[in-house]
Order: sequence, then structure tokens, then C-alpha cells
Amino acid sequence: MKTRITRRNFLSTAANAALFTIIPRYVLGGQGFTVPSEQLTKAVIGVGGMGRGHLTMGNAKLLAVCDTDEDRMKFAMEKGGKDVKGYRDFLEVLARPDIDIIHIATPPHWHGLISAMAAEAGKDIWCEKPMTRTIGEGKKVVEIVNRCGRIFRINTWFRFQSTFYGFGTNVVPIKKIVLSGMLGWPLKVIVNAGTGFNWKFGWSGLIDAKPEPVPPQLDYDLWLGPAPFKPYHHHRVHGTFRGYWDYDAGGLGDMGQHYLDPVQYILGKDDTSPVEVDVDAPPQHPDAASSWRRITMKYADGCTIILDGENRDKDAPFIEGPNGQVYPQLRSNIPNLLQRLRELPDPEPQATDFEDCVLKRRKFALNEINAHRSCTLVNIASSAVRLGRSLRFDPVAQQFIDDEEANRLVDQPMRAPWHF
Repeated sequence: MKTRITRRNFLSTAANAALFTIIPRYVLGGQGFTVPSEQLTKAVIGVGGMGRGHLTMGNAKLLAVCDTDEDRMKFAMEKGGKDVKGYRDFLEVLARPDIDIIHIATPPHWHGLISAMAAEAGKDIWCEKPMTRTIGEGKKVVEIVNRCGRIFRINTWFRFQSTFYGFGTNVVPIKKIVLSGMLGWPLKVIVNAGTGFNWKFGWSGLIDAKPEPVPPQLDYDLWLGPAPFKPYHHHRVHGTFRGYWDYDAGGLGDMGQHYLDPVQYILGKDDTSPVEVDVDAPPQHPDAASSWRRITMKYADGCTIILDGENRDKDAPFIEGPNGQVYPQLRSNIPNLLQRLRELPDPEPQATDFEDCVLKRRKFALNEINAHRSCTLVNIASSAVRLGRSLRFDPVAQQFIDDEEANRLVDQPMRAPWHF
């Protein structure tokens, strides 16, 4: 088995990557390099499931695909065309100086580490949700991406485009209602089956899986990477990995950032986090995540987000304040709501073309900073579910208050030799 390279020694041993740590190739110019008017290039790391969608996301030219499963890697090479090269080890991809953007569509236990290493290799980053599996990893990604001057986007888009779940409209009119103050303050948001949140509610891992031989096409050691070693079983990898705490957090980890990031944007909470979380959930297995019934997160100003897993509040408004309520399909008890919406100013414009942001070196609408905060919503909630009790959180220190057990979930050790 070849020696694995960690983030710390990657830049010192991969000369090509080290050369481009600060200045991307399309800025350098000269022979062999493109300039901003020419086409950007990309690689996709992780090409099963969502990764196959990343092959055609954006307009950058696909040069490389990477997967620890050789069959998946070869399939993506065929889909990508004759100019696409395949890799089993993502470090070889990061060492290529001709690649501008790294798409990360691996399981979440890899998101933080690959994002950090890509940033330090001079790459811009388009990462799948959830942004990171832990709060601590998210803090480190924010620091490293900013220190390296990289452009980052998370692959959820409901804060700036597409129809928001259950509403028949995007989030703009909901944001306008909140900005106008017509609902009053503080606000309560209830996310339930009426907005589709029960889609993957029951996602769970196996608690009695027996070890199986590792398929010859899969580098299982590299698939695990920083995660604790567990004997191989086919349910632990590929599409069903989300049911295990080591790699994700069940349906909450899979879909939570899709639902919660727009709520964070609507409430104007991009720079903070809740201070309390209460949970109603059955006891969780230490390895396999399972469902929960209700999660309530409260901010310091009294705003509240309720995740209603059982849909017990199926007739509740999506958002309400002291002065009014708004339901899916923009039903409301506010007189002449639609007319008033037409008279309200639109929210501040957002930069939503990722590749334009890359060329102009400007932050994308959903970047490492606000994406980390919405991912923190997911990770606060999953920590409470996992521990089966209420938690208090310091949004500045980004640590749980007076709770060593919970804080061990904030900063979890990585399996050697991987570490930040």
C-alpha cells in the first residue's frame, strides 16, 4: 500500500501544487497558461451520485475525474470525453497546474479536508452539501479559503434561485416580507412535510452489518480517509453511506443545508448561529444514524427554527411573527399581501455566477462564510440528536457551552495520517 500524503506535507512534496499556491494559472499568463478571457478548467472529485451531475455543472472545461472506485472513475471518463483523465487519488488531481476549479462531490467526511487542500493548492472550490461534517472542520475551511484568497461555493442554491420547497416561488418574496418588518419580530420558522422536509427523513444505517470482502475496484482505505476504520460492508459506501455518523448524519445531513440555508438567509442570520437547541428523538446508535421527531433551535434574539420531523404541525405557517403569518404558496393573514409585495424593494442583488466570481475574484452568493453558518445549523442539530439532549451554543466561539462531550463532536480526530 502506498504512503498517504497529508495536507501538511502535500504542498512541500507536490512541487506543481506548491508553485500555484497563491497565484492561479489564469492570472499568471504567458506560454502554457490561459488568461481570464479564456475558458476555465475543472476537475470533479467523487463521481458517483451527485458527482455525475457535477460533470456538466457550469461552463468550465472538464479535464479530470477522480474516484476511489475504479469503475465509477472509468464511467465518468467515458462521459467526460477524450480529453478527460481519470485518477484514483485526489492528490494527483490537486497537483495539476492546469486545473482551476475543483468540484468536490465525495461523501461529507472528505469535504473539509479536500476543500482545505484544494485552496492551498491554488484551486477554487465548488463543494457539495453539507459543507463539512463537523463545526470545527467548517471553521478551518473558512480560515484556509480566506487566507489563500480562493473562491468557494456550496452546491445548494435556494437562497438565490429555483422554487423553494413547497412554495411555488423562490425565496425573494419571503425575504421581502421579513425585511419589511410587517411580520414583527422575533420570527418562528417551521420546516415540515409541507415543505418536503420528510423526503429523506428515515435515512438510517445498519446496526448488524457483517464484514464483507472489499471489492477489487474500490480503494476502501482511501475511501475511508480521515474517518475511523470500520470493516467494509457495501452499505457503508456509495449511496447509503449517509446513514452513518462517521460520514454524514442521515437525512438531516443529506438534506438539511438545502432547507436551512434559505431560512438562515430569510432571517438575516448569515453571521451568527443559534444559542440553544432542543431535541425530541429516539436513542441513537453510536455508529448508525436514525430519525428524530422534533428539533428546535433558538437564536439570542428569540428567533426560532423548528424542524418538525413527524409533521405534527402540518397546518402551521412556514414563518410567523407577532403581527402575521405566511404559509406555503404565500397564503397569509396579512391583508393585500401580494399588492404590498409588489410595492416593496427587492433584496440586495447576489453574485450567483460562480465562474464569473472566479474570474473577477469576488465572493459567490453562498460562500465559505455563510455556507459554514448554515452547515453549523445542521451540525448543531445533529449533535443534539446524536447525544439525545438539549445543548447550549456560543455562536462567537462556535463551541457548546459547558459540555465536553458535545465539544468532542465539534472537533473530532481524524484517522492517521490525515489531519488539518
